[in-house]
Amino acid sequence: RSVERSRRRSPKPASVAGFANTADSDMTDPDVRSAIRSALSPRIDITRTESDAGIDSIVADAARAFAEWSVTAAEHRRAVIGRVAAVMAAERFTAMAVMGDETGKTAHEADPEISEAIDFATYYSGPGIDLVESLRVDGLSVEARGVVTVIGPWNFPYAIPAGGVFAALAAGNAVILKPAPEAVRVAALLVDQIHRAGVPTDLVQLVVCEDGPVGQHLVTHPEVDTVILTGSFATAELFLGWRPDLRLFAETSGKNSLVITATADLDLAINDLVRSAFGHAGQKCSAASLGIVEASLYDNPEFLHRVRSVVESMRVGWPTDLSTMVGPVIVPPTGPLRRALTSLEPGEEWLVEPEQLEESGRLWSPGVRLGVRRGSWFHRTECFGPVLGLMRADDLADAIEIQNDSTFGLTGGIHALDPAEIEHWLTHVEVGNAYVNRHITGAVVQRQPFGGWKQSSVGPGNKAGGPSYLLQFCRIDDGSDDTAFTPESIEASYERAWSEFFAVPADPSGLRSEANILRHCPVERVVARHDGDIDHLRLAASVTGVEFVGSDRRHEPLDVFLASLRPTDRVRLLGAVEPEALARCHAQRIWVDAAQPSWHGRVELTKWVREQAVSHTLHRHGRLPSD
Repeated sequence: RSVERSRRRSPKPASVAGFANTADSDMTDPDVRSAIRSALSPRIDITRTESDAGIDSIVADAARAFAEWSVTAAEHRRAVIGRVAAVMAAERFTAMAVMGDETGKTAHEADPEISEAIDFATYYSGPGIDLVESLRVDGLSVEARGVVTVIGPWNFPYAIPAGGVFAALAAGNAVILKPAPEAVRVAALLVDQIHRAGVPTDLVQLVVCEDGPVGQHLVTHPEVDTVILTGSFATAELFLGWRPDLRLFAETSGKNSLVITATADLDLAINDLVRSAFGHAGQKCSAASLGIVEASLYDNPEFLHRVRSVVESMRVGWPTDLSTMVGPVIVPPTGPLRRALTSLEPGEEWLVEPEQLEESGRLWSPGVRLGVRRGSWFHRTECFGPVLGLMRADDLADAIEIQNDSTFGLTGGIHALDPAEIEHWLTHVEVGNAYVNRHITGAVVQRQPFGGWKQSSVGPGNKAGGPSYLLQFCRIDDGSDDTAFTPESIEASYERAWSEFFAVPADPSGLRSEANILRHCPVERVVARHDGDIDHLRLAASVTGVEFVGSDRRHEPLDVFLASLRPTDRVRLLGAVEPEALARCHAQRIWVDAAQPSWHGRVELTKWVREQAVSHTLHRHGRLPSD
C-alpha cells in the first residue's frame, strides 16, 4: 500500500461569530515558500516634504477631508476599511518583500505582521465601531476629533502604523502618517494600498520629512488634534517639551525580562527565552533583554550549556534566505547596542560572545552575557539588539523584585509549573503584557492587546488591539440632556460598568490551548485640580476603590498642589489649565487628562485603571486541558 503524502494542514475555520484573527501563512506549504521567493519589492516613488509650508498644505487638505469623512455613516466606514483589509491580504507577499528589502525583516517575522495589520483593520472597524455606536445609543455625544498624526516605528513598519491609521479612520478622523526614516517604502506601500481600496487620498496622507524643524512643525501643528507615537520615551518627552498641551498617546520603551524558576519545563523555557530575545534580531520593543533565573538553575552548568547550545544553533542571515532565524540589525550598531555587543561590565562574562559576521556591520551572531547585576548598566538600559543578559535570583520573590526594578513595564514573563508561583507572580509583576509559560513577544490583536506601564507608555494606557483603544480617537461629551442625570444614576452607571466590564477578567478569544485575559487594575491615586465640581470623580473613586485627592484652585495655591504629586499619580486638570501644572507634570512623567469627567461608566472608568493582558499557555506538549 502506498503512503498518502498529500498535505492535510489548513487554517482552522473561525468558530465564533464576529471578529476572528487572520491566519498566518503556513511555511511548511511549498506553494507559500515559492510565493515568498518569487515576490518582488516594487519600485516606490517617494515625495518628500521639505518645508513648513508643505506641512501646512497637507494638514489643510486633511482637515477638509475630515469634514466630509467625519459625518459618513458607520457602516460606510466599516465597508471602506474592510476593503483595505482585503487588499492587504491579497498583497501579503509583496508587503513581506518590501519589509525584507528595506528593513531586513525575515519572512518568519514579516508574515505575522501582515496578519496583525489585517486584524487591526477588521477589529477597529468591527468591535471598535460597535463600542462607539453603543455610546451614542446611550445618549452620549460622540464625535471624531479631527486630524490625527501617526508617527510610526521602523521595527514594525507595517502593522503598527496600520493600527494607528485604522483606529483613527474607524472613529471618523483624517490621518497623516509619518514613518520612521528607515521604513518609508513600507509606509508608502501601506498608504498606496489604502488609497487603492477606496480611501480618499487627502483623508490618509503620507509625509516623509526630516526629523528636525519640519518634523517638529508637523507634531506641533495647531490643527493636529492628536499624535500617536511608537518610539522611545525620550522622543515622547521631546514632543511634550515642544508643545506641553499636545494630546499625545505613545507606546514607548521597554527593558523586558523572563523569569525562569526551578519548577519550569527547561526545554520550553529555554526555547521561549531564546525566541523572545533574538526574534527580529532582538529589535522588538517586547523582546526579552533579560533572563532572570532562580539560583539553583543559574548555578547548574548543565542549564547554561543548554542555553548556549540553543543560541549557537540559530542561523543568522539575510531575509532572502528563508532558513534565516536571526536577521540583520537595522543599521550598524552604535551607542548602547554597540556597547552591549562589544564590552562587558564588572563581574560579567560571555556565555556566548557575539560576533560581527560580515562587512556591512548589520549581521551579528546572538550574544549572551552572564553575571548581569541588579542596578547595573545592562540591567537598566534598553539596547535593542541581539544580546541577552542572564541574572541570578535567590528565589521567586527576588526575581520579581529584580523584574520590577525598572522604569519600564512593557512585557514580562515567567516559566514555572507550580500554580502557586504563577499566581504569586501575576499578583506582583508590574508590566502591561504578562506571559506565562510562553514567549513574551508576538502580541495578537484582541488576544493580547498591547501596551505597557510606567515609562513604557504615555497616556491612560488603552491598549492597541483592545476594547477601549478607539475611545481616545473620539470627542465624547455627556450629551444635550446631561442635567437629567442624578448622582444616583451616575453611580449606577459606574457600578454597572465596573461589575460588568472592568472587574471581570475577559477572554473573548476563548482558546482551549491558551488563556488570554484582559484585566483592569485600579491605579494607586487620582489627583484633580478643579474649581469645585468634582462629584463625578468622588463617585468614580468610591466605585473603583482608588484613592482620590482634590485640589481646589480657588483655595489651594498651585505650588502646594504640585508639591503634593507622586510619580504614580494620574492628574485631572478640570476647568482652566495652568501651563505650569502641565510642564511640571510632564517633568515628573505624570500623565495629565484635561477632559471633563463623564457620567458614563464605560468612558470614565478607563481613566481609573491600568490595563494588563495576561497570556497563559494551558497545554503541555500539545495535550489540551480536558473539558
